[in-house]
Amino acid sequence: MNNLHYKSLLEIGRLIQSGDITSVAVTESLLTRIDTLDSDLHSYFYVMRDSALKQAAEADQEIAAGKLRGPLHGVPIALKDLIWTKDAPTSHGMIIHKDHYPAEDSTVVDRFRAAGAVILGKLTQTESAFADHHPDITRPNNPWGSALWTGVSSSGSGVATAAGLCFGSIGTDTGGSIRFPSNANGLTGIKPTWGRVTRHGACELAASLDHIGPMARSAADAAAMLQAIAGRDDKDPTSSSEPVPDYLALMTRGVSKMRIGLDAGWALEKVDAETRAALESAIATLTSLGATFVDITVPDTEKAAAEWSALCAVETALAHEETYPAQKDQYGPGLSGLLDLGHQVTALEYQRLLLSRAALRGDISALFSKVDLILAPATAYAGLTWDTMTRFGTDQALFNGVLRYTSAFDASGHPTITLPCGMTSAGAPIGFQLVAAHFDETAMIQGAWAYQQVTEWHKKHPAI
Repeated sequence: MNNLHYKSLLEIGRLIQSGDITSVAVTESLLTRIDTLDSDLHSYFYVMRDSALKQAAEADQEIAAGKLRGPLHGVPIALKDLIWTKDAPTSHGMIIHKDHYPAEDSTVVDRFRAAGAVILGKLTQTESAFADHHPDITRPNNPWGSALWTGVSSSGSGVATAAGLCFGSIGTDTGGSIRFPSNANGLTGIKPTWGRVTRHGACELAASLDHIGPMARSAADAAAMLQAIAGRDDKDPTSSSEPVPDYLALMTRGVSKMRIGLDAGWALEKVDAETRAALESAIATLTSLGATFVDITVPDTEKAAAEWSALCAVETALAHEETYPAQKDQYGPGLSGLLDLGHQVTALEYQRLLLSRAALRGDISALFSKVDLILAPATAYAGLTWDTMTRFGTDQALFNGVLRYTSAFDASGHPTITLPCGMTSAGAPIGFQLVAAHFDETAMIQGAWAYQQVTEWHKKHPAI
């Protein structure tokens, strides 16, 4: 079957579940593709070949017996390397943990297994899910061009999903780490409301900022994955008891009655020309579908981005207290710098940050009294390269342009969906975000699905 690897998750699921193709055949095809391509792409930290084939065979047996578990049954997916798996190492992108086998699976893994998904392996990430890959770990290559930034920290998740090495993946987002790689690799990624998806069995970067969510090639595929993993988990007391809607059933209602907030000065005037053109086209498309755009004023997200660094640093220092600074020589310079900052923040400074964060959360939440969604760029700059991102820590304009559209929504806990809306003249994907009220993932999935019914950006794939 031609281009099997680039079929949508839901399409390949229907083929498997109807008996037109077996899960074993699909899994073997992707494992062969991983063998062929990933020596150059470096997206997988660990391939779970034997267990994946066993899961696929079990799925085929169940499907043949008429026991269908849902849209993910028999479909190969992959996990960011901070999601616990007892039958594979979970290193968190850290040399110090490269041979660590957790005693149990994470709840997310348990839920994927219950949905019948086939787990292909663990995907490369930055060190402790912060900004840089450990110097001893080969960073993934963007399949759209090796000079292009992959986005971080879910770099392997973005590359593997875009390159057809899995049909969907799990990423995590603390400052933008689902949205950056989704944008950079032409994917659709969901950062759910904080607490919508349990964090039990996920290595921490910063506990109150960490979000777990799906990365896929369409809004519908991402919605199906979110459906499988969302909901209360007694193992994670911070997980929400809010009911989980049927996203796939509700996403097709259109946007004709939707009010989408737009702060033009923030969203359109602080981005580069190619990003602005792509955003204006997306706005025109959504308007043509019946959405109404409403003028709003977004809170100061550059201030939020500056404060995010110290908030993240303190929580990361706590997460690493057993090994840092005691084993500092095992850490890369980027993560070490964050941890040192965390140790320097005083209690009074931290309390000021918490109060400012609470105000930000309230100000963003208030916007949803008059709109259903907010449209935002994914970053200010299209086609970011690795060379450009070497200046991220020293170039304030670059720092602001990358983080002003993401980190505030981690601090506030609001859900967002990122989806492609264009390409640069050099052939790099451009994306945008739809942001929703707490626990209203349905609205943003609905908006993204409607947009993708009349556009083709999410169907473009790298030429590999």
